Amino acid sequence: MKATGCEDNGTGSGGKAVGHGVVENSERSKDEENLSQQPQPLVGEAGPSGDETIRTPLRRSLFAHVAPYVVFQPLDARGPTLPSAIGRHLKWRMSPITPLLVRRTVTNSGYRMVHQSPEWCGVWGKHMKSLNFKSVRESQKVNHFPGTYQLGRKDRLWRNLSRMIVKYGKKEFGFVPRTFVLPQELRCFKQVWEKAAGREKWIIKPPASARGTGIRVVHRWCQIPKKKAVIVQQYLSKPMLIDGAKFDLRLYVLVTSFNPLRLYIYPDGLVRFASEKYVEDLNCLSNRFMHLTNYSINKASASYTSNDSADSCAGHKWTLKTLWSYLREKKNVDVDRLWVAMKDIVVKTMVSAEASIDSLTWGNVASRYTCYELFGVDILLDEHLKPWLLEVNISPSLQSSSPLDVAVKAPMIRTVFNIVGFQLPPAAMPPAILEEFAKRHNLDPVRQDLRVHHVSLDNAEKTKHNLFSNQHKRERYLQDIIEDLTPDDVRNLIIYEDELTQLESFEKIFPTKTSHEYLQYFEVPRYYNKLFDAWETKYADNRTEGITRLQNLCLAKYHLIQPAKAVV
Repeated sequence: MKATGCEDNGTGSGGKAVGHGVVENSERSKDEENLSQQPQPLVGEAGPSGDETIRTPLRRSLFAHVAPYVVFQPLDARGPTLPSAIGRHLKWRMSPITPLLVRRTVTNSGYRMVHQSPEWCGVWGKHMKSLNFKSVRESQKVNHFPGTYQLGRKDRLWRNLSRMIVKYGKKEFGFVPRTFVLPQELRCFKQVWEKAAGREKWIIKPPASARGTGIRVVHRWCQIPKKKAVIVQQYLSKPMLIDGAKFDLRLYVLVTSFNPLRLYIYPDGLVRFASEKYVEDLNCLSNRFMHLTNYSINKASASYTSNDSADSCAGHKWTLKTLWSYLREKKNVDVDRLWVAMKDIVVKTMVSAEASIDSLTWGNVASRYTCYELFGVDILLDEHLKPWLLEVNISPSLQSSSPLDVAVKAPMIRTVFNIVGFQLPPAAMPPAILEEFAKRHNLDPVRQDLRVHHVSLDNAEKTKHNLFSNQHKRERYLQDIIEDLTPDDVRNLIIYEDELTQLESFEKIFPTKTSHEYLQYFEVPRYYNKLFDAWETKYADNRTEGITRLQNLCLAKYHLIQPAKAVV
């Protein structure tokens, strides 16, 4: 076995491919006040005898010859530290929007916050222009994908979903209110307005605003901007009410990859109430505290009541779990069916923008390790309990201005970081210290091996991709595509299986053994989605068998085989 202090971490050429020769056998002050809790005792992992604890800030991969991952700690627990010669390389870049929740979580987990150093491992920041992703190193993680403005901008979101409505019908994609993009569609909108004889209400939104900025409800043509870039959306005037007030739901969705598509949804979220009771009187349309549910707006209302308990049906903000309990017990609502409908909306919404996002990712991101994104998906229920998509936020607020916010967001963000998997960077570290640390914790390698996340394909892999990408009948690829796994297949699958070990309360919604029903909606047939469909079909109910199969290949370092010449 190669000495760990001299580990091959994939920063060099990686060697030539030798073919696929392995044969398989089968707000700050408030935030600080709410986060000021004393650290708790450290939690380690059991030693070989079961009666001794070896404290380590890293967790092993399921697979041999895959570097371990940083263990992210809760807000109330500071984790064990790495030897200083190793731990000093854990750096997290500060951005103007890095939330206190994120800062506390990463510093509890061994990271130092840096401002200017280029040697950072992670950042939580604003969305970047696609070309700026080219400057991100293969060992660095950012909390966005290129092109997700296709979801976050309200005009782009509508264009993507309206395209799907035209192609697949309102039965499948009619979960978004009818929308017009102005001024481009002003003439068409005027025709609809005249047909309705001004009886309908519409809501005007800037295409790229957040926190309710610039939003207003109107019912007169003179209120419609004729030259300014806005979207005008049919107002849902019959919403479900609780104690006479409107509310919406903030769902949290994690995407770890767009190709293959990997989606996880958090079971808890936020329910935001308007602070004044809802009436349909046209004279009240200018009352933002009645018609808008944004916390940033309603907190300024004299009627706004805070809620500090995650389990309480009180105030103007609840947790999603509390809403579910209320609906079950007070309204006899089939919450499980409602949740299924919301997950369906989430998957279809992500699919609608997948092609554009993947194209920009492929052209600007060098490694599968680089990107992940947490989305805030806003849903409104109408009086018939139909869920409607309002918008998608690409930088959802992680403010912790109340204990309720902390209760929802703190465990969520910790789990997000554990799912996406941060590894020690392949930086120069003292060989003796590396070797001693590796021996003590039985790790090989210790640092990230960049080869595991490479996207290059050799000719045989390209041929397989072309063959199965063009295979439209599911029964014809379901067995064959996973019969002979390529090194690239294995790399994708081991990343996926390592993700699944860290889900905690997150729920995987794509891929699953039934998610193949969504493959018809992808603009471009994806090889990897078919690969994962086949994998889930065979191993969803017996993950141990699939993991063992991958482990046998990893023991032979099959997943580290690289193309002789990168073909992008």
